[in-house]
Amino acid sequence: MNIVLLILNCILLFIGNCGGPLIMRLYFIHGGKRVWLSSWLETGGWPIILFLLIITYFHRRAKEGSSSKLFFMKPPLFIASAVIGIITGLDDYLYAYGVARLPVSTTALIIASQLGFTAAFAFLLVKQKFTSYSINAVVLLTIGAGVLALHTSNDRPNGESNKEYFAGFFMTVGAAALYGFVLPLVELTYKKAKQAITYSLVMEIQMVMSLFATIFCTIGMLINKDFEAIPREARAFQLGETKYYVVIVFSAILWQCFFMGAAGIIFCASSLLSGIVIAVHLPVIEILAVIFYREKFQAEKGVALALSLWGFVSYFYGEIKDNEKKKQNLVEKHD
Repeated sequence: MNIVLLILNCILLFIGNCGGPLIMRLYFIHGGKRVWLSSWLETGGWPIILFLLIITYFHRRAKEGSSSKLFFMKPPLFIASAVIGIITGLDDYLYAYGVARLPVSTTALIIASQLGFTAAFAFLLVKQKFTSYSINAVVLLTIGAGVLALHTSNDRPNGESNKEYFAGFFMTVGAAALYGFVLPLVELTYKKAKQAITYSLVMEIQMVMSLFATIFCTIGMLINKDFEAIPREARAFQLGETKYYVVIVFSAILWQCFFMGAAGIIFCASSLLSGIVIAVHLPVIEILAVIFYREKFQAEKGVALALSLWGFVSYFYGEIKDNEKKKQNLVEKHD
């Protein structure tokens, strides 16, 4: 069951991590200008999780009777989730600002540096144990990002000033560092919670995180008067008013898939694996950017794809070997 759940969350993360940046960039390419709105959409889909929790509640109630609870979260866990949610809200804004200024390919390769931050914070916060295979995966994926960095000078959007480009660049680096901190922090929250962590509780934690991140971004939208600007922006959207709202709705759905997938992988395995899976998607995002936005596919992107796949296989091979070793040790103890 744990393997099935892990695969399901990997699929969710794949859908969100590849689709989220593309649809967000689509918004900016065709006339969207609201950074706070884009950051709000990253977690504004939290009612989807509430809907799923209600479904699971009625399923439990059918089995357990009226004594079944809708929510299991206790106050300390709620407070911790709210704090992480506010940090996530800030991260949402930094990332959205970067996507507004940079091409998808450039944003993706900068975000790949998140893996290094995740590994460092996982070591500090949750005492993550590294094997030669996991270290190899981190190194290969980081080198893959470095290879992609060789073509960044050709990716600057036309008509964008140096100031705007570098502001977007450093905001994206900040987003990578901050989310690299959030992933191990979520794992630490799971470990320190004074209650059993189930997948239903993971959904509750993610819902509270998304809710408070959305509240943080709502304040930014109110100050920036984004809510008032939405109807005007929709009418002026290059793809049409209807498609403007379609982009907004799908953006919220795709990003919720990303966050739920990342949280689920941490629950099933670790924050390091979550960071590795996010990094592995980098070349896929690059290829999709080439297909949909006609960005150039240089040889560097092919090399990065090969390195990323190698790193991913290396990590899972190490996990399989480690599990085999543990099983062998258990057999020897019983003998």
